[in-house]
Amino acid sequence: MTTECEKFFSLKNKVIIVTGGGGFLGLGYARALAEAGASAVIWDTKNSAELEKLIAPLVKQGLAISADSIDITDETAVRSAVERVVEKFGHIDGLVNNAAAVAPLGGKEITDQFPPYEEYPLDLWERELKVNLTGTMIVTKAVAPIMMKQKSGSITNIASEVSVIAHDHRVYNDPADRRFKSIAYTTTKAAILGFTRQWAARLGSYNVRVNAFSPSGVETQAMPRDFVKRYGDLTMLGRMAWPGEYEGVVIFLCSDASSFITGHNLVADGGKSAW
Repeated sequence: MTTECEKFFSLKNKVIIVTGGGGFLGLGYARALAEAGASAVIWDTKNSAELEKLIAPLVKQGLAISADSIDITDETAVRSAVERVVEKFGHIDGLVNNAAAVAPLGGKEITDQFPPYEEYPLDLWERELKVNLTGTMIVTKAVAPIMMKQKSGSITNIASEVSVIAHDHRVYNDPADRRFKSIAYTTTKAAILGFTRQWAARLGSYNVRVNAFSPSGVETQAMPRDFVKRYGDLTMLGRMAWPGEYEGVVIFLCSDASSFITGHNLVADGGKSAW
């Protein structure tokens, strides 16, 4: 027997697109949405073979997950991808705008993407704005008319804790290391909040909700242990988020459990911004 509470969080028969779904967090969101009953459609710039290999174990478990190799900054490609989803399923009920150009701590791109701001390369600035903002706009523009016609839908824009606070650069290392959180990343994530509110205002009369989700950092094995401790010490809970800890938030925002929430930014940062 399904309880009323379980119905609130159920995504049964929902079709939800997750951009950047081939990444560490995006794949987790897609898996969780599928486990809640949705047909999760992953869009990512990884090639088709890589994506198929990535989702194969999940499909084997019986989860309804599919993947498409898409560059979200290509408007023609995005519109074609939306048409394919509608042709296959007949509707689109959710969109998680998760894709972003960001270098993970411990990755090889860290040196290029974390310089002092006065030395920040303009080409990198433009690339991050193109993916994080323009790409998000392109996808939302393409999906919104489908939801407007349906008179239903939920769009979740993944922002960041740095949408509401400044990043404390001291967590990286001693001052001589000169490592700084990407100025383009923090700028785009703050802009996502305005983007969310305006789309919420546009789509509210169509019963389409648009919210932002601002998570804090997630601990991974690739991160230096001293960094994990310094970062965790900045939160009220004394730790970074654990892998999978944000998946319930995404389910909440995509489900009827949040049916009267729109134009909102849900912050999950272990109390960091409340100090």
